[in-house]
Amino acid sequence: MKEKIKYTDEPMGKVKVIPDFLPSPEELALKDETVKVTIALSKTSVAFFKKEAQKYNTQYQKMIRRLLDEYTARQ
Repeated sequence: MKEKIKYTDEPMGKVKVIPDFLPSPEELALKDETVKVTIALSKTSVAFFKKEAQKYNTQYQKMIRRLLDEYTARQ
C-alpha cells in the first residue's frame, strides 16, 4: 500500500491563478457536423497520411480532415 500523503497548513508561496481554457464536457461530447465527399488523392499523399496516422495511432482520414479544417479556418 502506498504511503499516505500528509497535508500541512504551511504557506504555499506565490500562487498564480490562470483562466479556465479547457472546453466544457458538453463541447467535448459534441461531434463536428460532417459531410461525406468523394475525392481523388495521389497515392503519395495517401501513403504519407497513412504512415503518419500509424505513428500517432489515429485515422488518416481524420488527419486529412483536420488539415483542411485548419487551412480553411486561417483563410
